[in-house]
Amino acid sequence: MAPPSTGRPLTVGAVVRDLAEEFPDITVSKIRFLEAEGLVTPSRTASGYRQFTAADVERIRYVLRAQRDRFWPLRVIRDRLESIDRGIDPGDEADSSMPRPAEPTPDSDVPDAATLLAGATLRLTPQELAGAADLEPEAVAALTRSGLLVPDSRGLHGESDLRVARAAAGLAAYGVEARHLRAFRTAADREAGLVEQAVGGRRGSAADRERAEVAHLCLTLHAALLRRGLGDSGG
Repeated sequence: MAPPSTGRPLTVGAVVRDLAEEFPDITVSKIRFLEAEGLVTPSRTASGYRQFTAADVERIRYVLRAQRDRFWPLRVIRDRLESIDRGIDPGDEADSSMPRPAEPTPDSDVPDAATLLAGATLRLTPQELAGAADLEPEAVAALTRSGLLVPDSRGLHGESDLRVARAAAGLAAYGVEARHLRAFRTAADREAGLVEQAVGGRRGSAADRERAEVAHLCLTLHAALLRRGLGDSGG
């Protein structure tokens, strides 16, 4: 179905006029029949008048095209719509028993392999890091003692430390202290070990690309599990 546009709700008469060019034989009775069959469920005003959204109109259009072009019975159309409602591409075949799930929307919070592979030149002193992350110097020191921040041999912090510090600053607003974050470092070390195991400890540009891809998949898995833990189970 085409993506719905936004706009004011339509009356059933307006829906008929909107569809009449493509479906000259469309009638108010036909739309009411589709509603009675549960294929479209418009809202109603307090006085009982039907109100159709743009998404409702596209749903009706999908049903009418399926009947006209594919000769699908209502049972098949209802199954197709149910799949679409669950985010699954039902395909074009009426007898398709294994509809293909739509590709998940990429998680914008998970860097792709190319980003992970790219080097970073940022180097900050602890004082500069504190200012960039809006943290007190004591907080930066606490994060360093907890192993969340790892300065290099010169005592400077890279881009990853800046990201860690900013995240820690945000969590601090909710009462989460540095000592509470040690489990993240432990889990990250284990995931890093898994990445190295997957690439066999090899070095070189090809191994680096594989390492970045495996790291991206680990981060995707971590984010998906966290979302599920917060209730995003799809049910």
